[in-house]
Amino acid sequence: MEPAASDGRDGYVAFVENHQHRLLRAAYLVCGNRHQAEDLLQDALLKLALRWSTVREGDPAAYVRSILYRDTVSWWRRRRREWLSAQPPEQVSPDRDGALRLALRDAVGQLPPRQRAVLVLRYYEDLSEAATAEVLGVTVGTVKSQCHAALRRLRELAPELGRDDGLPTERR
Repeated sequence: MEPAASDGRDGYVAFVENHQHRLLRAAYLVCGNRHQAEDLLQDALLKLALRWSTVREGDPAAYVRSILYRDTVSWWRRRRREWLSAQPPEQVSPDRDGALRLALRDAVGQLPPRQRAVLVLRYYEDLSEAATAEVLGVTVGTVKSQCHAALRRLRELAPELGRDDGLPTERR
């Protein structure tokens, strides 16, 4: 076996070991289902492995995030149906922070996938509008409008969050 081929494989393995947990969290935040997030990440890492030689010198994490968000939207378009759960919904905790966290999670879960992806990229991954647009393959204007619509919808779905309680405001 050639040393160069081994170096490429070692680099890929090191990348996966260093980034898999953060990428799994991002996938979960976008789709809202742990099992689906694991499947999406596995598929994205497979696609990365196939293109590793061309992607490794750039930003492989951005490449994987882009795959995750696009595949989530594609999956959602194919399956627009209700989520069934084997477990009952979590009980609201008596503390205010727990209640706000649950309200935010439920409200984000009701957003369309593209709006959810924009919020995750902008506020969880802390990407700029331009970087978010690049990951999603849309214009900066689309990112701004989707972000605006998502925040407005969150305020409608969970008015108890309010701006004083930690709901992110739009960045300019």
